[in-house]
Amino acid sequence: MPKIDLAAVPEITGSSYPPPFDAPCADRIRQRIGDAGGLSDFGVNLMRLPPGGWSSQRHWHSHEDEFVHVLEGELVLIEDEGETILRAGDSAAFPKGTGNGHHMINRSGKVAVYLEVGTRVYEDLTTCSDVDMKSANADGRFVHKDGTAIPQP
Repeated sequence: MPKIDLAAVPEITGSSYPPPFDAPCADRIRQRIGDAGGLSDFGVNLMRLPPGGWSSQRHWHSHEDEFVHVLEGELVLIEDEGETILRAGDSAAFPKGTGNGHHMINRSGKVAVYLEVGTRVYEDLTTCSDVDMKSANADGRFVHKDGTAIPQP
């Protein structure tokens, strides 16, 4: 049966960003439920974002589409155009290659829960909008936008 036992899916706290870029995302919790189900063409993550937490640094993808659907709570979606409130039942889509960076912040007093879905493309380059950082799926390294290495602890 393809049912996924959520209790058996590991919880990953924080992000893979190097310091100091990891700090706003330090308390987010991710469960890779798509991986647990054996998916390979796209990822599905169950995310829990505590009050004050960020989903990620504001970013955009060169070759990957992204989609989020809020299950519980309230998030503030931040893009180039400004801020939009997302509540339980709301969805947002982020087409590849737009250059419009996005992320979400939990400014409420309760944990927000959402699904994060994205394609997996080897050639993808993730560019952060507000900080000097980018990352390529090909090697997973975080570098400055000019390509120089970001020191790792």
